[in-house]
Formats: sequence, structure tokens, C-alpha cells
Amino acid sequence: MRIIRYKKYESTLQLAVVNNESLVFDLPYPDFMSFVNEAEKQGKTVLALAQEFTANEPVEKYENIILTTPLDAPEVWASGVTYEKSRDARNYEATEGKLDATTFYDKVYDAERPEIFFKSTAARTVGPGQEVYLRSDSNWQIPEPELGLVINKDGKILGYIAGNDMSCRDIEGENPLYLPQAKVWKNSCSIGPAILLADAVDDPYELTITCRIFRNNEKVFDGMASVNQLKRKLDELVSYLVLDNEIFDGTVLLTGTCVVPPNEFTLTDGDTIEIEISGVGILINPVKQQAKKETVSY
Repeated sequence: MRIIRYKKYESTLQLAVVNNESLVFDLPYPDFMSFVNEAEKQGKTVLALAQEFTANEPVEKYENIILTTPLDAPEVWASGVTYEKSRDARNYEATEGKLDATTFYDKVYDAERPEIFFKSTAARTVGPGQEVYLRSDSNWQIPEPELGLVINKDGKILGYIAGNDMSCRDIEGENPLYLPQAKVWKNSCSIGPAILLADAVDDPYELTITCRIFRNNEKVFDGMASVNQLKRKLDELVSYLVLDNEIFDGTVLLTGTCVVPPNEFTLTDGDTIEIEISGVGILINPVKQQAKKETVSY
């Protein structure tokens, strides 16, 4: 059972539930958290309340609607070096290709405390079909397909979402303290296309993450991984995010990537990225190159 938001009219966004037959049923709530709060008020699970509305007449088929982000996440946070593949990729960047080298990323991978960093806000986050941008001062950029956790202010996992943590491998590799610039810029984060309700998932570690990249209508990359390859537990990542921190209802925590394109690969203008998470759906974003800007010297 999935929760989506779609364009019902020119300027109207509609919250809806999608059943297992890909039929869409409108929900009478303005946003996802209002829906969650109503379920709690009625003493029901979110899944149970969603199922009640699937007894109505469907309004459309899922494939026929124009999707937006399923929620306006007030903040998006991200976890780093949570998969072995990610650790190896970071080591490669930091050592200019010395595959057998050991770096501080090994320490991050093995540490008790996970790496968690700020990624985006609602105003900076795009959804299905919207463009993700390439940073103008980077020559080595990739998507990072990740399982996202939709949580409330107390850290309860409400659902699962697909996320794209766009990254500049050259900027982070040059200096780890450049991480904010390697991760955060305009249209560098995408989430969607739906929220798979946590109550509807028996074991989130059985979910799979697939990334496909197309260039000139040809597939140039195709990779897949399973969430069970994650070194840390999902609840563990959330616990560190909320520790001594104020988190808002509807926050999204991206949990890291295990699908990394070859080291010689970089995104280019006009590419299309598809990120698919089993049960969630396919998040599709075209890629746009920003105009080159010169740095200012004083």
C-alpha cells in the first residue's frame, strides 16, 4: 500500500492511496502527516485507514497521473559509508585510484557512530519527472540511489521512499571537509515517487534498490543491490539522527548507497536517471547541466 501525491488540476495537489492493483483512490487530507495524525487519532494503523479508502471507486490508474513529491519533507538528511561498496568508492576518490589503500573512510565504516549529514529542505528537493542539476564546478558526478525513511518528530519510521543523493566524487575526494559542497546544491536531491507504508512491509531489509542511467535513449548503467547489504540497522541510523536533535514530522533520512557506477563514469547533460525500490516504484529524473560559474577571488 503506497501513498502518493499527484496533480489533480493545474494548481491542485491531491493526496491518494495506491493499492496493489495500481488503482488510485483520493484521500480527504491535505498532506501525508495529516493523514498519519488522523490514523493515530482514530486509534488505527496508517495501513488500516488507507485500506478503508480503497473500498471507494478508484479515480484513475497509477500510470495515468502526474506525480509530485509525496510529501514536502521539511528536511532531508543522509547517511554516508553505510555499505561496503560506498566505503570502497570513497577510498578510491580519496587516494586517486589506489584500490588497496586504507583511509579515514574505513574508520567511518567501522565506527560505532554513523556518518549523518544534512542534505536538503523541501524548497530544494525535487520529485518525479523534475530535473536534477549537475554542479557547475565538478567534473565527476553520479546519482546515489538510496532507500529513504519517512519519520515523525520522535523518529518513528512511517514509510519508505526512493531517494537520489546526487554527489560530486571529485569534490569530496579532494578534501572530505568539502562534503557540504559535494552534496548540497540546487536540485541535488530527489525523492519519490511514493511512500510505501511501513505497516505494509514485513522486512525492509528484503527491499531491493536498482539504478538505471540512460543517455541518448541507450542504457549506459544498470546496477542493483539489496538493503540487507547495509552494515547498520535502519533504527540505528534514525536513533543517531534524533539524538539531542530536533526533528520535524515528515523528515526523510536517506540511508546510503550500494549502487555505484564505474569509476570512469560521470553524468552529463541530458541523461535520465531511474531509481527503483521494490514496492515503492520508479523515481525518474532528467539531468541538467548548470552554466559554468567562475569562482571569485578577493
